[in-house]
Amino acid sequence: MSDEHRPRFSGRLLTGTAWAVLLLGLWLWGRDVTEVRHGTSTPTTGDMAAVGRPPDVDLPPPAGPLGPASPQRLDIPGLGVQAPVVARGLDAQGAVDPPPFEQPGIVGWYAAGAAPGARGTALMVGHVDTETRPAVFYRISALKPGATVRVLRDDGRVAEFTVDDVQVVTRELFDARQAYGPREPGRAELRLITCGGTFDRASRSYTANVVVSAYLTGTGL
Repeated sequence: MSDEHRPRFSGRLLTGTAWAVLLLGLWLWGRDVTEVRHGTSTPTTGDMAAVGRPPDVDLPPPAGPLGPASPQRLDIPGLGVQAPVVARGLDAQGAVDPPPFEQPGIVGWYAAGAAPGARGTALMVGHVDTETRPAVFYRISALKPGATVRVLRDDGRVAEFTVDDVQVVTRELFDARQAYGPREPGRAELRLITCGGTFDRASRSYTANVVVSAYLTGTGL
């Protein structure tokens, strides 16, 4: 298919080998990935060197972690996103198995890791687009530090997170420990992950990934 006839939203969330590379930390460390110790106004492309630098906005203090509970829905008020969440495991190549491609409005949660709102880093993945239209995480690269992300849990609690960093990271420079390990030990954190960069027609995959980092700042019923 020529470039001019390729659908605008062609492509899909990284799968197979690309996801195995992207989520190498999960492949190597399994559950322990959430226990690793260790903003910009628009997304940046780089080697995660900006991780942990002070944002340009005043951010609220972290809230104390909740107990474990499964997520049911993800809300991003600033983007108009309200998406059901399904538990996902690892595929045969050791990568997080994303939601089925034919369900672009679903968010996948890595159920073997931390629960959203509990201590550690909860991982959520979603498609950026389909071959014909945007998908659930199409606009997350537009999030800025200070933005709110809410997770409704099956214990009736709402975990409210504040975005503190948005990065677009090339696969070659991706550092799994920096991407998935907590920024500060003891906090409840959240990562939203989807495709980024440009679409490589030769490999039929994207050249980078968007990693949104947030931390728990409020809880409610």
